[in-house]
Amino acid sequence: MNPKSLNLKTYISEEQLQSKVKQIGEELTAKLKGKSVVAICVLKGSFLFYSDLIRQINTDMTCEFFGVSSYHGGTSSSGEVKVTLDLSAPIEGQHVILVEDIVDTGLTMNYLKKSIESRNPASITTVSLLEKPEALKVPCKLDYVGFKITNEFVVGYGLDYQGYYRNLPFIAQVQNFQ
Repeated sequence: MNPKSLNLKTYISEEQLQSKVKQIGEELTAKLKGKSVVAICVLKGSFLFYSDLIRQINTDMTCEFFGVSSYHGGTSSSGEVKVTLDLSAPIEGQHVILVEDIVDTGLTMNYLKKSIESRNPASITTVSLLEKPEALKVPCKLDYVGFKITNEFVVGYGLDYQGYYRNLPFIAQVQNFQ
């Protein structure tokens, strides 16, 4: 299937996304204001959510990037997490905001939390734009979730299919997968 020819239907609008990002940012500001904060973007999918979210958090922070892959070009998580980019600075003693695009199986987020915990931060706050509760394979506690969605394949706002559709300003449901 040509990835450029997918039939897409708006699932979460740009307005809904921005409203939720603002709300989560305000809650994180209240929780972390005045603390030593590092916001970690889980690449590649969460980069748009992350950039919008950190601009809504009114406190000083540093930014870090953690690259992982578990989809490997498919439409569902393989369950195998591959690190593609590690943090460039220590996070010991800092309050970490771990920003992910989507939690489906829970395996990647649990892997990330263990990896971050091993670096001795003061705290870890997990934030995921999307969660698919029906797809969870392992328990996975999240502190903030933008939207709980059904177990359908979605693209846009950083989420992709074979590298395409990340630039959509909304979340779209893919209509023509069997």
